[in-house]
Amino acid sequence: MSSRIENLAKIAVDAGFHIHRDLGPGLLESVYEAVLASELERRGLKIDRQRPVEIRYRGVVVREGFRADILVEDMLLIELKSVERMQPVHGKQVLTYLRLLDLPLGLLMNFGGATFKEGIKRIVNNHDNFAP
Repeated sequence: MSSRIENLAKIAVDAGFHIHRDLGPGLLESVYEAVLASELERRGLKIDRQRPVEIRYRGVVVREGFRADILVEDMLLIELKSVERMQPVHGKQVLTYLRLLDLPLGLLMNFGGATFKEGIKRIVNNHDNFAP
């Protein structure tokens, strides 16, 4: 994986940690999204919030199959949650988004837990491991 995307992930995790430490858990996901996007922009990064992602399947086009919470520099996906406990489906959701966007790395950040460390997960999209 490129050092550029790893550096973006490092910056995003650092920003998320500080936001969780300063604001604590319990706010709406939309609040954390706005604050994280603002913090990443303050750090000089290009941010796209709630970007609609088109899905095509067997001739059917769904114009807004989903919305990416935060896309950093068009290469790092950040999916935000504000739940007491993350579920396995949350990681699967991020992996599906990465596949649809053809991106290598995503971060799942949950601001609802007691600590940020328990709420951060890296998700890698490794196309080489897909079953035939």
